[in-house]
Amino acid sequence: MSSNQSPSQTSYEDQAQTGIFARFLATVEWLGNLLPHPVTLFALLSLFIVLLSGILGYFDISVMDPRPEGASGRSADGVISVISLMSAEGLQRIVTGLVTNFTGFAPLGTVLVALLGVAVAEHSGLLSAAMRGLVMNAPKQVVTFAIVFAGIISNTASELGYVVLIPLAAMIFHSLGRHPLAGLAAAFAGVSAGYSANLLLGTVDPLLSGITEAAAQMIDPGYSVGPEVNWYFMFISTFVIAIMGAVVTEKIVEPRLGQFDETQAPEGLEKQQMNAPTAQEKKALKWAGVSFALTCAVLALTIVPDWGILRHPETGEVVGSPFLKGIVAFIFITFAIPGFVYGKVVGTMKNDKDVIDAMAKSMGSMGLYITLVFFAAQFVAFFKWTNLGTVLAIKGAAMLQSVGLDGPSVFILFIMMCGLVNLSLGSASAQWAVTAPIFVPMLMLVGYAPEVIQAAYRVGDSVTNVISPMMSYFGLILAMAARYRKDIGMGTLIAMMLPYSMIFFVGWTVLFFIWVFVLGMPVGPGAATYYQ
Repeated sequence: MSSNQSPSQTSYEDQAQTGIFARFLATVEWLGNLLPHPVTLFALLSLFIVLLSGILGYFDISVMDPRPEGASGRSADGVISVISLMSAEGLQRIVTGLVTNFTGFAPLGTVLVALLGVAVAEHSGLLSAAMRGLVMNAPKQVVTFAIVFAGIISNTASELGYVVLIPLAAMIFHSLGRHPLAGLAAAFAGVSAGYSANLLLGTVDPLLSGITEAAAQMIDPGYSVGPEVNWYFMFISTFVIAIMGAVVTEKIVEPRLGQFDETQAPEGLEKQQMNAPTAQEKKALKWAGVSFALTCAVLALTIVPDWGILRHPETGEVVGSPFLKGIVAFIFITFAIPGFVYGKVVGTMKNDKDVIDAMAKSMGSMGLYITLVFFAAQFVAFFKWTNLGTVLAIKGAAMLQSVGLDGPSVFILFIMMCGLVNLSLGSASAQWAVTAPIFVPMLMLVGYAPEVIQAAYRVGDSVTNVISPMMSYFGLILAMAARYRKDIGMGTLIAMMLPYSMIFFVGWTVLFFIWVFVLGMPVGPGAATYYQ
């Protein structure tokens, strides 16, 4: 509480702000509750595509193919018509393609393979120890930056940041005499609002790129989108988001929270002792770092020299090389090897059985994802078979051009739309599987490459996570915050996190425009900005 405000004045302002955000939250919850479970949603959408294709096919809805003659995938007569699945041929295709739609869905295998390596690093304790070491060994002057930064890079192992770092950050701030909710907010902002940014490629990269590739192939059947296509932009975003998060915490959120009042917390709250990495863990971290450096050095020999065996066999270039096409295998290796070395030194992994158990545990937690993928794969396949995505994209692109929204400014609306959709549909894979088949082809026809479209989506999908009650960990964060303020409600949590969402939206969007359209930098290795 600031010195020039009375307790009653501050209380009145808090109640007014909470009331506004409570009404906003109630609206979001009402909209979110209208949506069924994501699995049910994709099943219903698949059925809707079948019915819609039958109706539009009956009326022979078609558009002119905008691709030049001789282009890959162009129709022979230059006309793209909606193909009905409400026919004998349609039913046959659905029945025979049900399994192959699922097994051939690009994100399925790539995510599972990448997760196998991450699982070893996570279950050995490497990721948790590295995170604690980064945050707890940081100088007090940069501890806020370190917490937001650690939150961003924790996204490699999704729930680790939520379960480990966020409560740890609150405890660190409490032990330093700062408001623990400010520490919680800083970590939550890094983990959730900075979700897509990272220094290394993680499981989210192959997940999104597979969906993007399937959507892009509606326009260009031979188009390939690798997991690495947003790496440059997400690498630089990590530092920008960490700086913005630290500034918002120290200049907006922490001053608003004021001095921590112990009487607001439940009875019995004590400053808890943080567990810094032990001497054995530090030794294990050192050897894990050595193994990581050696692994990267060996991999570099396959791609950096002109004679590298994983360069493109015909052109000798890095672009389109087996190295980039097989990047998921290297994600697996660069997590699994240091993870095992750490576990071997610290004693959490003694043999191959422990490694296999770690992988099996991670695969066991993927049941819901695999179920979701089955129905999402049918939806994407039906969309492609019926030509509905292509027809919508061509008509949508024509509309954007007619109203003059075919320039870079279209991405402001696109990022904003993704952020709004994210308020009611929290899953990144579910949201992108629904929107990509429409917006990727549409913006490709306007002239932008799928890699840039995906990067813009990742900005919008991330920044509103911290104010979305549909985000799966929102209830957990609220429970953690209640340890330090017993009367905290969702409106208060939303009010606390909204500055991050607003500043990240503006700052990250500006970074996107500067990086892509001012500096002309690619968003990732071999990634184009414009689609010809």
